[in-house]
Amino acid sequence: MEARKKTFNGIVVSDKMDKTIVVEVTNRTLHPLYKKYVNSTKRIKAHDERNEAHVGDTVRVVECRHLSKDKCWRLTQVVEKAR
Repeated sequence: MEARKKTFNGIVVSDKMDKTIVVEVTNRTLHPLYKKYVNSTKRIKAHDERNEAHVGDTVRVVECRHLSKDKCWRLTQVVEKAR
């Protein structure tokens, strides 16, 4: 049985590379001791075959095989275009 692939929604923060975007994914978690919500962000590089995503767009990325040293995500959908 094939394992489920991880998917993330995030905001594009860079599209300067060819066929690659940098997506910032924000996660809110409740701190166990202080009961305060803490934001943690991570920046991932994703493959954008048609160069369709631009800075500010909300996108959905899915896990895939390694395409380069640190690019192992693929753009599946542009959820919302930037204004």
